[in-house]
Amino acid sequence: MQPNPNPLKANARILTAALVGTAVEFYDFYIYATAAALVFGPLFFPAESAAAQTLFAFMSFGLAFVARPVGAVAFGHFGDRIGRKSTLVASLLLMGTSTLLIGFLPTYAMVGWVAPLLLCVLRFGQGFGLGVEWGGAALLAVENAPKGWEARFGAAPQLGAPVGFLAANGLFLLLGLYLSDADFKAWGWRIPFVASSVLVGLGLWIRLKIGETPAFREALEKAPPPSVPLATVLSRHLGAVLAGTGGVIACFAIFYLATAYALAQGTGPLGYARETFLSVQLAANCFLAFGIVSAALHADRRSPRHALLLGAVATVALGLAFGPGLGSGSLWLVFLTLAAALFVMGYTYGPLGSWLPTLFPVTVRYSGISVAFNTGGILGGAVTPILAQMLAAEGLGARAGLLLSAAGAVSLLGIILARPSSAAG
Repeated sequence: MQPNPNPLKANARILTAALVGTAVEFYDFYIYATAAALVFGPLFFPAESAAAQTLFAFMSFGLAFVARPVGAVAFGHFGDRIGRKSTLVASLLLMGTSTLLIGFLPTYAMVGWVAPLLLCVLRFGQGFGLGVEWGGAALLAVENAPKGWEARFGAAPQLGAPVGFLAANGLFLLLGLYLSDADFKAWGWRIPFVASSVLVGLGLWIRLKIGETPAFREALEKAPPPSVPLATVLSRHLGAVLAGTGGVIACFAIFYLATAYALAQGTGPLGYARETFLSVQLAANCFLAFGIVSAALHADRRSPRHALLLGAVATVALGLAFGPGLGSGSLWLVFLTLAAALFVMGYTYGPLGSWLPTLFPVTVRYSGISVAFNTGGILGGAVTPILAQMLAAEGLGARAGLLLSAAGAVSLLGIILARPSSAAG
């Protein structure tokens, strides 16, 4: 009699397909966030002050979060009607193409106002494609998971976050070490965008070799999918959408304050060398992976809800220490602050893949979790860094961490109010 295979090994291709798409997502988003913090202001948004340039750059960064719910609606419709695989391939292709083309854009000095317009269009394209990337990847993993392994399988897409962050951060660090500031601003910043095509090609190759999820096939055998899944979600499951939206805000707020905002502050008003600060962020990124794995194990042992509640409470506490830690003047305290923030993010992010699907029936699950996840992304990932930058511009950067406390409180409320769907399967 053969021993039962390890579920992780038996489903390695499925889990890799789920992970690689999110790795591309976070790679794409982080290289944009890094470029926005370092060079996009003066290159695409000439303004009277450096602070205003950075603010405009972060506003373009936030544009993708507006596009994400639109993409969630459009792609989620097909994900619930024709399946997870085809939709994931299309979304990856769109976001990868948009990222690649950013690497070839002319600057404001070359073509004037056309440059920021094209940048915003492609940024919108990134967000539109990303609108269902995480949701589809989470369903791909969770709907193939054996009983009792849902959270560990559902953490596969989340582990793509530190992988993408590591690739992006490491590449910018190498460019900083081998290129002068003038060369980096002139053409070096384009390299990470062009290099994204390697990850996208790998992701497409893996995804084209996988099949549809058992849960989706079973649901189709029982009944045809809704003609308009979003209408069903909004008419019958609006409470789940609102609770799910609240539940994801904290993870977005932590990530972009601990990465894009922290980098802009660290290499700007705080006066650290770019390579030094990138190295600190690179080391702190390891704690995001530790947090995701710890939270997944916790969630399978107790419940995803329990792990998320712990993460939300920790986020409230984190907010009180984030601003003073970042502005402490000690590089070691900065590292500890960012490491703690990303570890806590692992608890607010890692269990989402196994928690959000429980709020919706299989037949509208793709649309439901995509809309909830990306609407939360607008509040946590777009609004929070802009507000933090505005506070910093007024000399109130030490208070930026309070935005994390507010995000944690909203997520705590959403998780408490959420109720599992009786037809979640």
